[in-house]
Amino acid sequence: MAILNKEPIDLYYEIHGQGDPLLLIHGLGSSSQDWELQITRFVNHFQIITVDLRGHGKSPKPPGPYSMTLFAEDVAELLGNLGHSSVHMLGISLGGMVAFQLALDYPELVQSLVVVNSTPEMILHSLKDRIALWQRLMIVRLMGMQKMGKVLAERFLPGPEFDELRQVFVKRWAQNHKPAYLEAMKAVVGWSVLERLGEINCPALILGSDGDYFPMAEKEAYTRRIPGAKLTIIKNSRHALPAEKPEEFNDAVELFLLGVGN
Repeated sequence: MAILNKEPIDLYYEIHGQGDPLLLIHGLGSSSQDWELQITRFVNHFQIITVDLRGHGKSPKPPGPYSMTLFAEDVAELLGNLGHSSVHMLGISLGGMVAFQLALDYPELVQSLVVVNSTPEMILHSLKDRIALWQRLMIVRLMGMQKMGKVLAERFLPGPEFDELRQVFVKRWAQNHKPAYLEAMKAVVGWSVLERLGEINCPALILGSDGDYFPMAEKEAYTRRIPGAKLTIIKNSRHALPAEKPEEFNDAVELFLLGVGN
């Protein structure tokens, strides 16, 4: 475990194992600690790098504004300081958006790309989209991070078999710094790289859940824009796929990564 000393913030990161580097980028309100079920599997083949994005986990929470390009710049500088010229890159949700931005702005850094339950744009096209955003903002501002965690835990991990995991989810979510969380949310709204997806020149896997709130039809549509990209959908799963179905998730990722370059 280490701290990267850089201006204007110090990003927290962890490194596990040896081999080709695989960078894992968490989602909104998450952190490196949520990759534990992936680290134990992927460390058999890769050197795992996890990072807490600006405003998350053990990284500092400077005032905003945040942006997707800023998140990508932070990660690119981290990789440069670690001496990596290119890495396999896996991001979920917000982390998938950051991974898209990195693959487009720093293509030399991305050896392969895995994007999980994410999207290349967050344009609010409809009233339904605006209401969903407004509801999340109001929950956070009026009732706090713990309440937001409870709402999301019930949505992402329903059923008695996930009782213990939901409790862990809520406890971790409550540790979020509210102002930084809101800045990260604002960074996403209005962002789009949809029209640039044809520029991605590395092997790419779009991995999704059939019960994700990013619709399957949208994933199918944007996958077609990425040259040579593959789409894999895991059935009977939701947004928190790596936690809900870790074995199926890990199998799909590993199959793709071990096939890159072969």
